[in-house]
Amino acid sequence: MTSLTELHEMSDEQLEATCKEAAETLFRLRFQSQSERLNTPSEMRKNRRLIAQIKTIQTQRERSASAT
Repeated sequence: MTSLTELHEMSDEQLEATCKEAAETLFRLRFQSQSERLNTPSEMRKNRRLIAQIKTIQTQRERSASAT
């Protein structure tokens, strides 16, 4: 799990790749939770939170770029 400061230090391309990877992982976890019992149900929450944090950072960067 990456910390919030690490996410802020990432470039836009790295953030997009991390978000895509987290979304794929979340998809697999959702599929697994419907077909069988998850070993670590908290992973779904962690991935949802990571995606939300990344999207928040991306939105902040877009707004700061448009304000300038």
